[in-house]
Amino acid sequence: MTIQNRSFEPLILTGRGVTAILGPTNTGKTHLAIERLVAHGSGLIGLPLRLLAREVYGRICEKVGVANVALITGEEKISPPGARFQVCTVEAMPRQTDAAFVAIDEVQIAGDLERGHIFTDRILHLRGREETLLLGAATMRGILEKLLPGISVITRPRMSHLAYDGARKITRLPRRSAVVAFSADEVYAIAELIRRQRGGAAVVLGALSPRTRNSQVELYQSGDVDYLIATDAIGMGLNLDVDHVAFAQHRKYDGFQMRDLSAAELGQIAGRAGRHTRDGTFGVTGQVEPFPDALVENIEAHTFEPVRVLQWRTTDFDFSSLDDLRASIDTAAPVDGLTRALPAVDTQALDHLMRDDEVRSLAMNRERVAQLWDVCQLPDYRKIAPAQHADIIGAIFSDLARHGHVDADYMAEQVHRSDRIDGDIDTLSHRIAQIRTWTFVSHRPGWLADPTHWQEKTRQIEDSLSDALHERLTKRFVDRRTSVLMKRLRENSMSEAEISDTGDVLVEGHHVGQLQGFRFTADTAAEGPDAKAVKAAAQKALAREFETRSERFSIAANGDLALGSDGLLRWLGGPVATLSSGEDWLVPRVILLADEQLTGPARDKVAARAERFVAHHLQTVLKPLFDLKAAEQLSGIARGVAFQLVEHYGLLNRRDVAEDVRSLDQDARGAMRRLGIRFGFYHIFVPMLLKPAPAGLLTLLWALQNDGKEKPGYGEVVNSLASGRTSVATDSTFERDFYRLAGYRLLGQRAVRVDILERLADLIRPALAWKPGQGIRPDGAYDGRNFVVTPAMMSILGATAEDMEQILKSLGYRSEEKPAAEIQSELEKSVVPDQSSAAEAPVDEASDTSGAAEPQSTLPVTEAPEAEAKPEAPVAPKEAVQETEPAEEQAAADAPDGEAAEAEKTMLLWRQAGPDSRGRQRKGPRPANRDETSHGSRKHGPKDKKGPRRQAAAKHQQGHKKPRPERKEQIDPNSPFAKLAALKEQMKK
Repeated sequence: MTIQNRSFEPLILTGRGVTAILGPTNTGKTHLAIERLVAHGSGLIGLPLRLLAREVYGRICEKVGVANVALITGEEKISPPGARFQVCTVEAMPRQTDAAFVAIDEVQIAGDLERGHIFTDRILHLRGREETLLLGAATMRGILEKLLPGISVITRPRMSHLAYDGARKITRLPRRSAVVAFSADEVYAIAELIRRQRGGAAVVLGALSPRTRNSQVELYQSGDVDYLIATDAIGMGLNLDVDHVAFAQHRKYDGFQMRDLSAAELGQIAGRAGRHTRDGTFGVTGQVEPFPDALVENIEAHTFEPVRVLQWRTTDFDFSSLDDLRASIDTAAPVDGLTRALPAVDTQALDHLMRDDEVRSLAMNRERVAQLWDVCQLPDYRKIAPAQHADIIGAIFSDLARHGHVDADYMAEQVHRSDRIDGDIDTLSHRIAQIRTWTFVSHRPGWLADPTHWQEKTRQIEDSLSDALHERLTKRFVDRRTSVLMKRLRENSMSEAEISDTGDVLVEGHHVGQLQGFRFTADTAAEGPDAKAVKAAAQKALAREFETRSERFSIAANGDLALGSDGLLRWLGGPVATLSSGEDWLVPRVILLADEQLTGPARDKVAARAERFVAHHLQTVLKPLFDLKAAEQLSGIARGVAFQLVEHYGLLNRRDVAEDVRSLDQDARGAMRRLGIRFGFYHIFVPMLLKPAPAGLLTLLWALQNDGKEKPGYGEVVNSLASGRTSVATDSTFERDFYRLAGYRLLGQRAVRVDILERLADLIRPALAWKPGQGIRPDGAYDGRNFVVTPAMMSILGATAEDMEQILKSLGYRSEEKPAAEIQSELEKSVVPDQSSAAEAPVDEASDTSGAAEPQSTLPVTEAPEAEAKPEAPVAPKEAVQETEPAEEQAAADAPDGEAAEAEKTMLLWRQAGPDSRGRQRKGPRPANRDETSHGSRKHGPKDKKGPRRQAAAKHQQGHKKPRPERKEQIDPNSPFAKLAALKEQMKK
């Protein structure tokens, strides 16, 4: 390794023997340089990109043979013995050469903040023995003439015209277009959109390996795809058959910040449109605003602001120590027209490593400092954090300083991580960037013990990854089917479409869409302007198909049609119509889902069959409601109640129609029961509608009338009903009406099925009707006025003790807390049979539990197994026992141990409070020593609310009370009176 000694001599620059070939794109500058190169006995050309270097290498090889050309980049080295010509990236060019010819392309990059100082160094110092050419934009003329006195400048005009074409949608771009973006994510997103709309696109990014890039370019050049999505890499001399350049972005990250592209940079990229004498156009697309007129004029006329300064960094480094090296890097520019470059990747890595004590201990002499700086030249291909990149450099330097070469095991481990071809595009791209790092290491002289092995190994891995990446890119961004169809369309050789039995529409054997019912849906990949012809070809077969299908549909069996919860009518799985709200919620409108090709009598047949099926389906599933709506046997109040049931989707709260129900005679009630109505304790409802199919259909019809299909909870409650849940925890986000439509009532935090609530009423009723001394105590009975919650009650509701408390309070019951020991003692008392049991009373009197005009016995009694009378007293479930209040804890602590344990537990007694759930006053005398008002406030001692005059009036009224007329003894065996009498007979036994 040559150690550079620092020199303080002034910089002497000259342009003698140097020629600058300047001009816009498509002026043939690179072509001229190649011709001049091969005209000399030896030569060297430097290019800005590895991709471009590969392209020029191939062109020179075609002229002079592979054996005479070397390719040298940071990651690749092809150097045949005796090669006379070298093609390099600018970074890989030597600072001095004995070649007869030297050319440097795209010299305007010398103004770039990140790479500019390298181009500046080669421009100022690298010369050919016989000829030196500097190629670039006309903006470099002034600064080159200033820095290199005596330079010869030749300007070349553009060979074709470049014009602005304005803004276009991405899907409206012309064929042979290149779309430019500045991030891989944006490039991929645009390529995906082009694939769906136009058949596919090739992708070119600077980070691609030459092998992948060449494969992608071949896709575009061969005509398999008509669109190229690329970064600004295409602006650096890549020669492609591009007619239009569209900017999808106009901002880029330059290594330091996000910034707008300059007019010169935009012109460099836009100039790729048009080749040789073929004119080109440029414009914007996507979210980019149209270019201002002044900018358009500059690009079209190729007039841009001149480059005023070049980035510069000294090459005369001081390797005496790390601190001296760092100070020398910051040397100020020696002449006007040069400016000191910002810290590059190598400088950032050095700054990080200088803070590492181990690195400082190894870099103790000039040779080690120089070696460290040499390792810092490792490019950051992966674009990772500076600290991570510096760690890799530190590991390599440590091996070189300690062992003289990079440890083979460490190298093998790093290379092995990239030796996999599975994964997606991003994964493969990351592995290629990773292997490029170790390819660079393998080509550095003196870094590896066996460099040839690792050069071959890394090249083989990079090639396999490149092939896999090309395959993934093609698979993701190129639709072979659409590509073929587009070619046939342009050739006007499209054959007629075919329709399979399953409705697939095929053109040229390729699937272009689906015919579902009477509506054709084009494949999303067949959309776009060119796809209109594809659809037109498909439509040729659809006219005949619609005629045939309309005939088949008009005679289709009901089993072939189905109405879904989404309101769609399907025929053999394909949607043919949808429901919409009508004037009557039971008669929704039927709207056909058919293309315009279905017209005339064929459309009338389809519409008539769809309406006939919907009407039949509704009248079958919701038959009880249709029967109620058309019930001529009902009149007066009974017909009014039936009307309300229909309008409320088959479910009413009894208290809402309590007055009407009390006005019904037995004949009206019997007629309504025969129509499927049940008069429950809490509800008037139709049990046949409490099934998933009717409930789902009711929910759909309600949603059509109330725009409810998009409301939260649509369909969810019906699913709970279908699963057999007797109660469910409510969701506050759900539309409350969905619970009612599925037959649930909201009570606290739970929704309970209304038929289950009636079973609960059947369990509570005998517990409240029982009086001490009247016979065996029913489950839950306490003292004739109160009851306790039993396991049977909780079981049928599927509820916990906390749930039961909320449910009962929501139903209108009030609780009273008492010590558990006192309640258990009462429940365990022996029962003495009483011959004067209420069961021996006449049925009509015993069933009148309300004290109002409507006897409670009219409520149906459900004989559930849980409600059967049992000889032993009911025991409250453990969940119903609550802890004592804190105020009672001291009293419990003062009691004996056994009594204290009992005192710690309390139980709830329940009773009806005020009007019951049907709007009537609760039955039974008030407690003689009532200590709680209807509002729950506690009182001390009894209080007679009647004054002396009102008491005397009440006694007078009792003395003159007319006897009640005797009721008819004949009882309908199907009435609830007969069921209640039968239950009492069983209790007597």
